[in-house]
Amino acid sequence: MINKETCFNFCQSFVKQRLSRIQNNITSIQEALTSETKSSAGDKHETGRAMLQLEREKLGQQLAEAEKMKHTLAKVDISKSTEFVQLGSLVITSKANYFLAISAGEFKNEEVSAFCISIQTPIGQLLLGKAKDDVILFNGTEIIIAEII
Repeated sequence: MINKETCFNFCQSFVKQRLSRIQNNITSIQEALTSETKSSAGDKHETGRAMLQLEREKLGQQLAEAEKMKHTLAKVDISKSTEFVQLGSLVITSKANYFLAISAGEFKNEEVSAFCISIQTPIGQLLLGKAKDDVILFNGTEIIIAEII
């Protein structure tokens, strides 16, 4: 049996690893930029420096996205069960299981799996506000909500 706490912990681990990886990459680029400054001037130097700065900007955007995910997870209350699908719901359907929090991919254990999805995803939008026994149509497939945990 799958539960909300397990899915929530999976999402937390996903965000923590992502933040750590991005921070490490930013640190590496900062060090590379510092060493580029110490090297000789010239076109090659300027090109290398510009590439590093572009990479740093891209990592800055990824860091902002990861921080946003962390903030979204902080809003999730896994202690309460609701009648309608909302942020933090674990939705058991006829096709798959969905944990509505952040887009962290598929959680699997020996018995079952669940897709950890954001409420902004197409399937998340369809599930939001639905109740047990409601039917949604996703990619031409009928999906029945069997349970909301």
